[in-house]
Amino acid sequence: MASSIPSSSLSPPQVPMELHVANREKLLKSLRQHLAELSCPLHGFVFLQGGEEQTRHDTDHIELFRQESYFAYLFGVGEPGFYGAIDIATGESILFAPRLSADYAVWLGEIKPLSYFKERYLVNRAYYTDEVTGVLHDHFQGSGKPLLFLLHGLNTDSNKYAKPAEFEGADKFEKDLTTLHPILTECRVVKSEMELTLIQFANDISSEAHVQVMRKCRVGMKEYQLESMFLHHTYMYGGCRHCSYTCICATGENSAVLHYGHAAAPNDRTFEDGDMALLDMGAEYHFYGSDITCSFPVNGKFTSDQSVIYNAVLEAHNVVISTMRPGVNWVDMHILAEKVILESLKKGCIVVGNVDDMMAERLGAVFMPHGLGHFLGLDTHDPGGYLKGLERRKEPGLSALRTVRELQEGMVITVEPGCYFIDALLLPAMESSSTSRFFNHEVIGRFKGFGGVRIESDVHVTASGCKNMTKCPREMQEIEAVMAGAPWPLEKASLYLENGRERV
Repeated sequence: MASSIPSSSLSPPQVPMELHVANREKLLKSLRQHLAELSCPLHGFVFLQGGEEQTRHDTDHIELFRQESYFAYLFGVGEPGFYGAIDIATGESILFAPRLSADYAVWLGEIKPLSYFKERYLVNRAYYTDEVTGVLHDHFQGSGKPLLFLLHGLNTDSNKYAKPAEFEGADKFEKDLTTLHPILTECRVVKSEMELTLIQFANDISSEAHVQVMRKCRVGMKEYQLESMFLHHTYMYGGCRHCSYTCICATGENSAVLHYGHAAAPNDRTFEDGDMALLDMGAEYHFYGSDITCSFPVNGKFTSDQSVIYNAVLEAHNVVISTMRPGVNWVDMHILAEKVILESLKKGCIVVGNVDDMMAERLGAVFMPHGLGHFLGLDTHDPGGYLKGLERRKEPGLSALRTVRELQEGMVITVEPGCYFIDALLLPAMESSSTSRFFNHEVIGRFKGFGGVRIESDVHVTASGCKNMTKCPREMQEIEAVMAGAPWPLEKASLYLENGRERV
């Protein structure tokens, strides 16, 4: 049956550069409003430096370039070495392209004229980067030195600072390093319809790729073979040259390693009959990404123990999504997910006692030490999780939350509850005088080496609720059917598999 299913029903959409024009207008409106409220003059320039190509250590091997995200948001430029400016007084946008040597045409292709960048990226003017100082001085409409609003601020996910633009002649300008970052970051938090279209495509092609991986998964494969299938599908059929992040293809006990897949744990285990797989993979299209996790048994059939854990996480996932709407606090959603998982574990006789008492002792963080989700957009962990004045919670689990904000219409956020059996957390909790009483020590022993389950979807907050942008099989019967060869979505199929037999 699987051979009759087309490889993809999708094709990469055209990317309207008007998206970035709208992003610049959105920033300009917010920045002008902020300056007016402070009785500041409405002149100067937003000035950003794009990303630079990087070589591998001391070699001449150039890593595949991906644009710096704030610069991508405002200008949509795919090439390295650019600067961009927005004139606050006039609203004009200016791109500065690197002046390339004649050798470029020999080794790297056509040297495009400035008119190409002006037309392609829908900016008002285009110059070379060695003309920045003169051009901005000529366009400045205020008195004294021109004022540059530079990007400098803390990314609360990475704990790193955005780098303000550096260029020759910078000393000839006044600089503001505090105003731009929070305003531009907040612009990125709420997505436009054009942005949502790109995020939806990244979700569609990634969901389709996850289904293909499920369908082709066989006991005895290597984890990296699953990664390879995903990367091939999203690039071959979706034109997605970049992934949003390094793929996590964890099976067996590796699925309890939250950030598995890095160089020291490179998706290289041969998985065995009876293992659970936890595959966290998301493609990126024109800078905008997806972040999807599917968990399933590698042999295509859930055991009773796997069912208990999987359904605990699925119920938390579904309850949170059904509760999400503008005004709902994200901390409350995390706590809700924890409680649902603990109640399910109690029904499965893995934990015992009063669930409210477990919550008070933060037992949920033993099974789900990470936060429930994060903003998604141009970055997997999109910025804006902590507005000025919002403090990170200190309690276990809650301290890992990437935002504590109230939801608002237009946000895109991941919902990714999980339940893991991590010795480094379980063993101390099972021995602690405050939490030992909650464990059924006989039953929980069966789950040593189990790994974990995570179910992650990308969710758009709407005016009255939310929309799940991810389209993967989630119910156990759906997963088993797809892994047995049934088309997806099941409701569109004329045939489906039940107990291994085709049925009309």
